[in-house]
Amino acid sequence: MIKRYSTPEMTDVWSDHNKYQKWLDVELAVCEAWAIEGVIPKKSFRNIKKRASFNVKKIEKIEKITKHDVIAFTTNVAEYVGPDSRYIHLGLTSSDVLDTAFSLQLKESGLLIKKELLILINTLKKLSKKYIKTPIMGRSHGIHAEVTTFGLVVANWLDEMIRAKQRLERSISQCSVGKLSGAVGTYSNISKSIETKACKILKLKAADISSQIINRDYYADFFISLGFIATCIERISIQIRHLQRTEVQEVEEGFTKGQKGSSAMPHKRNPILSENLSGIARFVRSNISPAFENIPLWHERDISHSSVERIIAPDSSIAVHFMIRRANSMMSNLKVYKENMIKNIYKTNGIIFSQNILIKLIEKGLTRENSYKIVQDNAHAAWDSGKNFKDLLLIDDRVTKLLKKVEIDSAFNFDNLFIKAKQILNRVLKK
Repeated sequence: MIKRYSTPEMTDVWSDHNKYQKWLDVELAVCEAWAIEGVIPKKSFRNIKKRASFNVKKIEKIEKITKHDVIAFTTNVAEYVGPDSRYIHLGLTSSDVLDTAFSLQLKESGLLIKKELLILINTLKKLSKKYIKTPIMGRSHGIHAEVTTFGLVVANWLDEMIRAKQRLERSISQCSVGKLSGAVGTYSNISKSIETKACKILKLKAADISSQIINRDYYADFFISLGFIATCIERISIQIRHLQRTEVQEVEEGFTKGQKGSSAMPHKRNPILSENLSGIARFVRSNISPAFENIPLWHERDISHSSVERIIAPDSSIAVHFMIRRANSMMSNLKVYKENMIKNIYKTNGIIFSQNILIKLIEKGLTRENSYKIVQDNAHAAWDSGKNFKDLLLIDDRVTKLLKKVEIDSAFNFDNLFIKAKQILNRVLKK
């Protein structure tokens, strides 16, 4: 991932140093399991644990000769350990180390993402509560529909983000799996008990069955969860982009001191954060497809998946970590223009209260068809003429013979909306 969209914590997870450290963690866990079962002398294991180390540059130098990364790694570790290094990698094949370590990296990555996600969720909770009684125009097809509240708009994002977190948690659990069953997964030179003990040390589940590799459906699930997170953030971003349009101007991204919006037009304050997040979301989703294509490999394994994972695992993890952090900053500094929200609500002369009148007429005994026609006649007249919808209703005999003025007036307030909004928000906050 390019530096521009990287976070230091997640970059560290996918660094060469951390990768090799995870490889070493796997090798040491297997050695410990062998020592518990008495195959490796305890003295030898203590020496291995004490002395085992590696040098990234040295590994790279050895790999240029061996053309094999794991052999280069074990060769370098042996230089630190000495004669007891003969016990390292005992009964293993390369994929045992690579895949189990990869699971550890995905787990570490997922937990970092979850930490940031919880911060964003908390920000959305605060916003939804703060604006639960702030009316805003609800839109369908981009057209004014009925009034909602900005708190409910945010609560909808919040509810989706909570589900995204739950998917992430399930995917972390899914991919926290280790495989230490040797070449083609038959335990020919290692036992299930060693695998179980080593995975327990690593805080992973041992796979019930594997080929030479861990089945890639475990990992595809993780990339799907990242895609959901990215898409949830994009949903928020798209709506902010719309609401910041000059013609709407109901919310606006924060604009810091010294910030410039355009090289040509000094007046511009553009929704660059949300636009940026929309773009990165496309990239994250695009990595789901190759994660699926990694599942059907030749026979017990080939290595076509490994080159893909070297790209999509760090890039998707880093991108999503960055997205969540940026989204939280954007929402924390969001400007909300309540006055413009109210102004836009009444921009259509009150016709957005049409359903309230429709229901009141139906309750008086009119058929739905007749009620609909009466309300539509007045709503279209108000829209076409620029006259007030309520005023037209008050001079329409078809309406006034059934509804008193106080009944008509009651259809044009937000009292019921605020009650219902609070109830809806409480359901979301309980999750």
